[in-house]
Amino acid sequence: MKKIIFYTLITICTLTNSFSQDMITKKTGEDINAKILEVTNSEIKYKRTDNLEGPIFSILKSDVLLIRYKNGSKDVFSETTVSDKKNDDDMLSKGKADAKSFYRGQNSGAAWTAVTTILTSPLIGVLPAALCASADPNDENLKYPNPSLMKNADYNKAYVDEAHKIKNKKVWKTFGITSGVWLVLILIL
Repeated sequence: MKKIIFYTLITICTLTNSFSQDMITKKTGEDINAKILEVTNSEIKYKRTDNLEGPIFSILKSDVLLIRYKNGSKDVFSETTVSDKKNDDDMLSKGKADAKSFYRGQNSGAAWTAVTTILTSPLIGVLPAALCASADPNDENLKYPNPSLMKNADYNKAYVDEAHKIKNKKVWKTFGITSGVWLVLILIL
């Protein structure tokens, strides 16, 4: 009887170790069963344990509370110092300011909006305006001053968000102007 209990315990321990995995706990409280591949300065790359042959996922370190590794060790990412917070704020401000300085809204779709609105009507022109305004600017059109800054998640997000706002304003301003031109042309003709 003792041998059966002993072998059962060994089997359970072996099975537990064979199913152990890394666990990512997000700041939202969500747990992700994962196989951690790489932890960089700004993100964590992993594969889901239910599909180890599948794609590599990444998550920003700023969204992660901690990682529990299968060997029992853990990394905690929730601790931010005052200087870290100040640096994050500096990068957000710099990203926003740089977007205002360098992004000009090239290839924003404003030209397509203008042509469609004048040749058809503002009712039809609103479709390309809405589609163009809702899309993020393409990376090659961002014209950021320093590619290495774009590797910083806070700077990148602030730059892209501000560029999106600039693009949005440009498209809707063009739509408004061309709708006015269309209306004037209709009244004249």
